[in-house]
Amino acid sequence: MTRVLHIVGGMNRGGVETWLMHVLRHIDRRQYQMDFLVSTTEACAYDDEIRALGSQIIPCLHPSSKPLTYARNLRTVLETGKYDVVHSHVHHYSGWALRTAAQARVPVRIAHSHNDTSAVQARASLPRRAYLTLMKYSIDRYATHRLSASRLAASALFKSGWETDLRHRLLYYGVDLTPFGAAVDGRSLRADLNIPPNAFVIGHVGRFAEQKNHRFLIEIAAEVCHHDRNARFLLVGDGPLRPRIEQQVAQAGLGERVIFAGLRADVPALMSRVMDAFLFPSLYEGLPVTLIEAQAAGLPAVISDTITTETDLIQPLLHRLSLNQPAAEWAQAVLACRERKGTVAPAEALDRVRHSHFNIEHSVRDLMAVYDG
Repeated sequence: MTRVLHIVGGMNRGGVETWLMHVLRHIDRRQYQMDFLVSTTEACAYDDEIRALGSQIIPCLHPSSKPLTYARNLRTVLETGKYDVVHSHVHHYSGWALRTAAQARVPVRIAHSHNDTSAVQARASLPRRAYLTLMKYSIDRYATHRLSASRLAASALFKSGWETDLRHRLLYYGVDLTPFGAAVDGRSLRADLNIPPNAFVIGHVGRFAEQKNHRFLIEIAAEVCHHDRNARFLLVGDGPLRPRIEQQVAQAGLGERVIFAGLRADVPALMSRVMDAFLFPSLYEGLPVTLIEAQAAGLPAVISDTITTETDLIQPLLHRLSLNQPAAEWAQAVLACRERKGTVAPAEALDRVRHSHFNIEHSVRDLMAVYDG
């Protein structure tokens, strides 16, 4: 059995974590033991399922405040667990984690870039830039393999020349598409969320963090609701900025128009049976799983042009806009989705995603090839 240790912050519902759960459910667990090293002792959304599938959640605390203690504890975990693979998902901090893995003589050491943080790095202070440079050097030295969710994500983490580095490969997220074909009562789902049957529902799925640009999303919502009294916005997710966004919604008088659904396990059902359109004005992304899911559900989507075109599976469903454009222009594009819905039949959309490299089976095969060297 190949023993794999994934290094993450915590296994809550998010793009990377959701993909890892898809992998855990579909990989041959007789051949691969996947455990998760986390930097928290708080319970996370996926913990129970992870344990039920035979994997461990291993806390290793204080990665930033006590890096030497963290490294010492990580090395103990690696040597005790006799891991064959360390797969690090903590962006630049992977440099420190993989250095420790090399000291513990772990043969396969993977740095995985999931996000395009280039704009954030450009604004970093001098001390922060020094740290980023050191971590990139460590990744280059200690990683035996380098994976990225997209070309933008690769450029953000790896040194120049990554395109020709034989240690690197693009590994697109795979999605479990089975739930998109399930029979679900959409009217009942809408009723549970207090959404009228005839409402035009615009959805968003993402963590309430600066990256997802909820502030601008609510500005767009105000414009849309001004033109369509039946419009509702369904926001799925949680995060540190949620109270601030709830306050913005209240101040804009949109309390009955914006539904905060929290963390949900039924995102495919919400996309397929409740949402009529998808709005995604992110400031930056690596490769958003939710946008692949939205296309699998056949949803017309209005998205920011900062998102890599590697996500563009079904062109007629997607409308890109610059974040420099005003909320009113974004609102018009959202309202136009009422006419665009049905341009691609849901069954056809699902079939096109199923036959793409975003199918979980394709993703797992590629990942196993990396683990097996």
